[in-house]
Amino acid sequence: MKSKIMAALLIAAVAGGAHAQTSSKKKGMLWGAGLGAITGGIVGGHGSDALIGAAVGTGIGYIVGNEADKKKAEELNAQTKNSTHGETGPFAGTTWRLQDWSPKSGKVEFKTKTFAFGKDGWLTTSTTHKDGRKATERENYRVVDNTLIVNKGDYLVNYKFAIQGDQLTVDNSKGRAILKRS
Repeated sequence: MKSKIMAALLIAAVAGGAHAQTSSKKKGMLWGAGLGAITGGIVGGHGSDALIGAAVGTGIGYIVGNEADKKKAEELNAQTKNSTHGETGPFAGTTWRLQDWSPKSGKVEFKTKTFAFGKDGWLTTSTTHKDGRKATERENYRVVDNTLIVNKGDYLVNYKFAIQGDQLTVDNSKGRAILKRS
């Protein structure tokens, strides 16, 4: 029993050590896992109970953290209507042209896309569709560690990114994109 509690405390310590710039969703998952493991281990008294507690806690932490990220994005939206914020990372003032898009759905429903990241935390996406129609969309963005967070209204999308010279690679659950700095 003592070793199970120590393992649960170790998980909680790792969760507590989450970097301050980590998204709230990640922090929530880590804290939820740690606290769930401790609670499951103490209440149930078995290693499997600690694991079940960690799993349940991770899920709850994800939901709570994701809502905190959405709330922060809404606050930044309100703040940046006519000003700037400090979470624009390496994107502020840059423009990127989509070079390759590998969606998991297999569908590419446009001809070209260009992304202009403002210093004010606003992203302007210009799309040329296959039929020649053009569209422009504005969304708020912010950067936390190596995650680009884009939101507008009721949605929030996280993209893991890496920049190497003039090439930007972004990944999320919908696919992978490679962009070139304009």
